[in-house]
Amino acid sequence: MKDSECCPFPCDENRTCGLSDCYPTGKLTAAFDALAAALRKEYGERVDLKLTLLDDGVPDYVKKIIETDFPPLPIVTVNGKLTRIGRIALDRIKKEIEREL
Repeated sequence: MKDSECCPFPCDENRTCGLSDCYPTGKLTAAFDALAAALRKEYGERVDLKLTLLDDGVPDYVKKIIETDFPPLPIVTVNGKLTRIGRIALDRIKKEIEREL
């Protein structure tokens, strides 16, 4: 997963995900870093992000989510609530954060 693309769409200049720091890599890890930077800028210490890569195995809490909810990857949870996004998208993730703040 660490070398996977951030979404099923091509990484292009349209930036439909709302991020630009990771362009044109298209990589999940670069997109996560860009997302984390954007959210830290917006929310400061009120938001903590964690990227769980499945390269070294699937943690039990992720197995449980996948078994019960069958979400698209990447999985986004906010305060334990699953958000079906399926890709890193700044605006959609911010909406979920705003609901919780």
